[in-house]
Amino acid sequence: MSVARLLWSPELLRYDFGHGHPMAPARLDLTMRLVEAFGLLREPTLEVVEPKPASDAVVQTVHDAEYVAAVRRAAATGEPDPARGLGTEDDPIFPAMHDAAAHLVGASVAAADAVWTGAAQHALNIAGGMHHAQRGAASGFCIYNDAAAAVQRLLDHGAERVAYVDIDAHHGDGVEAIFWDDPRVLTFSVHQDGHTLFPGTGNPADTGPWATHCAAVNIALPPRTDSARWLRAVDAVLPTVLREFAPDAIVSQHGADAHGNDPLTDLSVGVEAQRTAARWIHDLAHELCDGRWVALGGGGYAVVDVVPLVWSSLVAEAAHAPLEAKVPLPESWRQAAEEMSGLPAARTLGRGAVPWQRWSEGYDPSDATDRAVLATRRHVFPEIGRDPYLD
Repeated sequence: MSVARLLWSPELLRYDFGHGHPMAPARLDLTMRLVEAFGLLREPTLEVVEPKPASDAVVQTVHDAEYVAAVRRAAATGEPDPARGLGTEDDPIFPAMHDAAAHLVGASVAAADAVWTGAAQHALNIAGGMHHAQRGAASGFCIYNDAAAAVQRLLDHGAERVAYVDIDAHHGDGVEAIFWDDPRVLTFSVHQDGHTLFPGTGNPADTGPWATHCAAVNIALPPRTDSARWLRAVDAVLPTVLREFAPDAIVSQHGADAHGNDPLTDLSVGVEAQRTAARWIHDLAHELCDGRWVALGGGGYAVVDVVPLVWSSLVAEAAHAPLEAKVPLPESWRQAAEEMSGLPAARTLGRGAVPWQRWSEGYDPSDATDRAVLATRRHVFPEIGRDPYLD
């Protein structure tokens, strides 16, 4: 059994909405170039496996058959289907749309297979994390919901409880909606408040249909939440709810768009804070579910100075070969990144540790982030017998 399996093929770069679209394949290309430049592909704890596209039957485990047919039809004809979110500004049609999106699903499902069968403790698909797609519609750059497909695959294998953890700046609405009525799945999302950012959902009161337990946990943070407050928010909720839920496996989505340099969001969460959150999720996977952890990419549109740094760190973390903070970025990678993008590349991986305070050290009612965390705790913790104010 390998420690970590990375599902990767250059074919995954075909998920391409065209010139000028924020979901640029360069995000993935530069990430894999940095993974290689850091020497991670030579780590004995990491193996790279080429995924295959998912069949229609696999895609239809989380999508309506009529929708899959509509995606195929739109890709073949180029005709928009706005009722299903196809041919919109967010999700323009391109000829390889079905095949490329199915390939993302195939990679995430293969990751789920690997961790459940024991072929690997951890598995990654950095091209995945398309968390906005609904059962019958595309949304927010997402055609098929590979994250939901990975969760469903684990359930189909026999997992009794799967936790989905989403740290993208946007609410993981598609995964939440798909599993809203399934008590075997807990969805956790920490994101910018939906009143100020797409998709407009993810309120702390949205905890699911069940009277006995939460199906969904949402932390809706105010714009400009910084690294220290973001880490405080995650720590104030995530470990408690996961320990109470006791999952058999964790699927996490690591959209890097909470960073202050991201052009589409208004949070201010640095690379080091996102690396820290990945480490926490990794540790919880070992603590709670024998290491069964599927890690996915997601959003992130600062394609040179953020996304490759966050996701190469994620690969290193999963391979048990974590990169040191402030490590210089390889000069060969910096030159390639600047040539590809025309933008200046970062010089180091991050700025080092982020000082932050645990929730138990005191609640500040004047702090907007603390008020957001408290709103979540008030809605979630009473259902699992916890103090809604302070531990």
